[in-house]
This record gives sequence, structure tokens and C-alpha cells, in this order.
Amino acid sequence: MGDSKRIDVGFQGGQMLAIRAGADALEKLLTALEDDKSGRWHTLETDESSVLIDLSQVVYVQRESGNQKVGF
Repeated sequence: MGDSKRIDVGFQGGQMLAIRAGADALEKLLTALEDDKSGRWHTLETDESSVLIDLSQVVYVQRESGNQKVGF
């Protein structure tokens, strides 16, 4: 996928899931998190697999910016 970016999903308790996924998968996750009527579980399609996420445990979502720098 050409539009894949790194997405970090943080959970209560301090665990973090780092994945690579497309913009459409990220948008679906954010929509599910914002919707009070969405179910507790959300399937996130990543580049490698599908991940079932408990939305009630998500504390933050961080996405990679387009500005990648190497060095100091």
C-alpha cells in the first residue's frame, strides 16, 4: 500500500500497539472511536493482518507525520 503509515494505538495500562495501515483504515478507527453508538470491538485492517481492538480501552491514537527525518 502506497499510503501506509505507522499508527500507534495506546491502551489503558500502558500497552501500545504499533502497526502500519492505510489512511482509510485509520479513518474508520477514528470514526468508531468518536461514535458513541459503535460497538465495543473494532476490526482494524493493517498491511499485515486484521486486528480486533477493544475501543473502550483505547487511550490515544498517534499517526506518523509525513515528515521523515534521518540524523540529528
